[in-house]
Amino acid sequence: MFIAMNRFDVKKDSTAAFEAVWRDREVHIDKLPGFISFHLLRGPEHEDHVLYSSHVVWASKADFEAWTHSEAFRLAHRNAGKGPALTLGHPVFEGFEVLQTLNAPAASKAA
Repeated sequence: MFIAMNRFDVKKDSTAAFEAVWRDREVHIDKLPGFISFHLLRGPEHEDHVLYSSHVVWASKADFEAWTHSEAFRLAHRNAGKGPALTLGHPVFEGFEVLQTLNAPAASKAA
């Protein structure tokens, strides 16, 4: 598996608008081969911003890279940078190869 993350330093007075952009956008990623899950994470609050991260799990790094070259990627990012600046700068990308995964045991069914 491969995890693709982008960190965003969102201006404190722009958090509601930032969350709305993500919540209200057209979703294209879920139709691509290898897509497993997406999470938008809200992190700690700092003096001038709140940390957010987009967290996408892919079956492989190749699937992620195919996404970045797809028409769906272009559609999903076509409005990026338009409108008022909600962040203190550009997002910071981090990509991770998954080396180990632990899952909670399946809940036992009561007889």
